[in-house]
Parts: sequence; structure tokens; C-alpha cells
Amino acid sequence: MSPYRERKVLRMEATERIILALDVDSEKQALSLVEQLYDRVGVFKVGMQLYNSVGPGIVTRIIDLGGKVFVDLKFHDIPNTVAAAGRVMARLGAFMYNVHIAGGREMMPRAVESTAQEAGKLGKTPPRILGVTVLTSISNQQLRAEMKVNKDVDELVVEWALMARECGLAGVVASPREIIPLRKACGRDFLVVTPGVRPAWSATDDQKRITTPREALLSGADYLVIGRPILAAANPREAAERIIEELEG
Repeated sequence: MSPYRERKVLRMEATERIILALDVDSEKQALSLVEQLYDRVGVFKVGMQLYNSVGPGIVTRIIDLGGKVFVDLKFHDIPNTVAAAGRVMARLGAFMYNVHIAGGREMMPRAVESTAQEAGKLGKTPPRILGVTVLTSISNQQLRAEMKVNKDVDELVVEWALMARECGLAGVVASPREIIPLRKACGRDFLVVTPGVRPAWSATDDQKRITTPREALLSGADYLVIGRPILAAANPREAAERIIEELEG
């Protein structure tokens, strides 16, 4: 393989690992970013801010522009309600969506089953369902003092991830700091989607359990959620290029 061809393959792999968090308020802003970055980002994440601002139609509009969409609404409700939400995600054509593992062993399998059934009726590939473990803004101290959970974050993350795998979820959303124990416990085929990723040249903002894109990749992350380092850059495309170069090493 020529050096040029090898670099091109590495770039494709690095690009597809990046999930851009579209944490903006307007459809115009979101679609402008999709148009700028469609070939530098593997997946676009639509979270509560954008989804609640412009509605579910933003998912299909991003797909129409050629993007894959991770719908990040962190469903956490009774099993019947989350199952119904899963059917909506299948109809929208989401590539991924997530639920809180804290919803329990009845809720998660219902979501998996209803999502697959709805996608099957429509002849679509079911969205990958991810479990949210412990939010990256939560520290060990907060977990114990505020939530009365007498465990360290990394221990709880692994326990919940194992439960999510048993319930049929495709993977988890977890901090970069938990990737290695997750890989050891859950194996290589279980997806790890990692927020809390900040390039060395970027501010850490409000996330406590963070690491760089290269460190997360080498630890075993499948996808890296990156928002403000790209969104807040004077040139978002140039910022994405810098992250791709870091991932390529």
C-alpha cells in the first residue's frame, strides 16, 4: 500500500469515529455545520437542545444531507413509554439513540424489541441502542454525597455496562477514563461511545472525567463525541482537521 493510500484509509477511519455534538439552537446552524463537515464527521449528534428547539424533523433533514444521526435524548421512563420512543427512533431512521441504564432490566429489553420490530416493518436497519452509564460531569464525591451510591464511578460504570449488554444493548456511553475496564469486562464487540473528549488545545469546560481524542482511541473507544472544540472554533472545519490529524497520530 502506498503512503498516500495508507494515509487516506487512516483518515477515513479517524473521520468515521468522530461524533459531532450539534449543540445549537437553530435548524439553520445545525444544517450549516452538517454541510461544512459531512466529510469530516462520521455521525452528527442531536441532543435535547436542538431536538427540543426545532423538533424531530431535524433528524430526517440531516439524513437527507447524507449524515448519520445519534439521537441523544437519554430516555429514562417506564418500559412502555421507552418502547414507544424506540419505535419513533426507528421511524426517524436514527443511526443510534440512548437510554439510561438506570431504567432497569425490564425497560432496556423492551426498547430493543420494539425498536427492532418497528425497523423490520419499515425495512430499515434498527438503530443501535446505547446505555448511559454515569454522566461525565459526575465525580466520585458527587456520586457518594449527592446520589448516595457507595461505589466509585468506574465500578458502577462496569456493573451497569454488563447489565446493558445482558439486556441486548449495542454498547454504552461512558467517560474515557472507564474505557479500559469496560473493554476488559464487556469485550471488543460491545460499543463504547465516549464523551468528555477534549484535544490538548481545547478548554475542558464543565466535564471532569476527560481525555484527549488520541488517548481515548488508544484506550479502545469506538466513537468520540466532540462538541465545543469544533463548534466554538473560528473555523470548525479546520478544528475537525486538527482532531483527525491527532487521531491518526
